[in-house]
Amino acid sequence: MRITVLTVPGCPNAPLAVERVNAALAGRQAEVDLFEVHDQAQAAEYGMNGSPTILLDGVDPFAPDGAEPSVSCRLYREDGGGVSGAPSVAALREALDEGARRPEAAAPDDCCTAEDPLDVVGRGGRGRRAPAEGGLRAVHQAVLRHFAATGTAPGPAELEPVAGQAGRTAREVLAELGREDFLTLDETGQIRAGYPFSAVPTRHRVRLAEGVEAWAMCAIDALGIAAMLKTDVVISSTDPVTGEPVTITTRDGRTAWEPEGAVVFVGRRPGGGPAATACCDALNFFTSDATARTWMAEHPGLPGQIVDQAKAEQIGAQTFGPLLAS
Repeated sequence: MRITVLTVPGCPNAPLAVERVNAALAGRQAEVDLFEVHDQAQAAEYGMNGSPTILLDGVDPFAPDGAEPSVSCRLYREDGGGVSGAPSVAALREALDEGARRPEAAAPDDCCTAEDPLDVVGRGGRGRRAPAEGGLRAVHQAVLRHFAATGTAPGPAELEPVAGQAGRTAREVLAELGREDFLTLDETGQIRAGYPFSAVPTRHRVRLAEGVEAWAMCAIDALGIAAMLKTDVVISSTDPVTGEPVTITTRDGRTAWEPEGAVVFVGRRPGGGPAATACCDALNFFTSDATARTWMAEHPGLPGQIVDQAKAEQIGAQTFGPLLAS
């Protein structure tokens, strides 16, 4: 579990909050971070509902209904009716116990579960392969093959022959695929993303062996393309902290990373939603474990974990490898 204490600079109750968190842990393993929030925009981004706020894997278990992000002083009601500058040790221990009992407690959320690779982009282990019924798989696979052949998304008109075989229109099938988060559509019904591909530029550019270049939605998606297409690829990305390049080359089933110490952060924004908004900007390559940890410290409201190269490759292959199977 990752515990983040969010405070404004100089908050007099920050030491008390940290002290009570450590007392509630009573030796349990957890990563405890103290992070200062300087303005309202950061409070909204990180989920701070007053200072101090204590996040357990990115969630504020003490947030009252209708809580709004705030940099104001926060008080907590105690059992005896009084108030304190931090939750009581008993309340914290209860919140920790409740978190440990949740099925997803082994990892931050279904999007970022490195122990269960099929859940890395959510969908509760159902994976990214669309069901065959109603023309969903046929249209989905046609979308992916078009991306692979051209680097761009097909329009609905190009998918009409495939959808028609199921007695449906392309827009009907695309809308259903969008609702089920197999792809995302813009306000006009055009394809914006068909995981692992993106129709708009991202941090992750993938060059296929055939010379086609395409954008990937995230680091894990980029790693999954070689397994999905059974082809060699070159992934070009950048470290979000330093801006330095990260290059992954797959050739004849072997993958080389540059720099050699590069890693991947896998995380998910609390609150759920489609992978495009909840996960994709949080799954990035980093040049080293150190820069990944710097980024984590700068984004305390985004739970997740760092995975090594072998695990990241495994997640990508298991998530996207089966998508074009009949």
